[in-house]
Amino acid sequence: MIAIIDYGAGNIFSVKNALDYLGLESRLVSDKESVESADAVILPGVGAFPAAMEMLGKSGLVPTIKAEAAKKPFLGICLGMQLIFEKGYEFGETDGLGLIKGSVIKMEEPDLIIPHMGWNKLEKLNDCPLLAGIGDDEYVYFVHSYKAECPDENISAYSEYGGRVPALVFNGEYVYGAQFHPEKSGDTGLKILRNFAGLIK
Repeated sequence: MIAIIDYGAGNIFSVKNALDYLGLESRLVSDKESVESADAVILPGVGAFPAAMEMLGKSGLVPTIKAEAAKKPFLGICLGMQLIFEKGYEFGETDGLGLIKGSVIKMEEPDLIIPHMGWNKLEKLNDCPLLAGIGDDEYVYFVHSYKAECPDENISAYSEYGGRVPALVFNGEYVYGAQFHPEKSGDTGLKILRNFAGLIK
């Protein structure tokens, strides 16, 4: 079973619908025991970094997330991906979950529209299991105003939007993050979600 963490800041129903479409068992959860008993975990999110971290803190799930992400497949989506880094700089500095080294900064692209909304091509940098079956000319859907800054070794794929935007990140073990919305990215996004579920042992 894949646990989708419901902490008040997520695009939870679109993620649930995508997993249902793929025939993957999932459940919206907000308690420690359900996260611990799940085979894999998804942390969705839309909104602001500090507010989301505050809600996660109030949920009491931060220690559980850190513990479970060290031993089972874990995927952060959009804001959920940003939360897996060490720091966020939206409305000041806020500590993140620290599952991957790096920080989240505002996109400063004077010649481009921010927030970045729309379809962009995935450019592969480092192979990871979520890219299995993903071709060299596939596009995914983004909606965001902040982006990750992290070591190249943690970037599996990126998109170009006035510069390189980390699109799919990983820590080389169990933790993955998608800046784009796989649940809104057509067949390509569904492949990525299916690949994530395929990590379950």
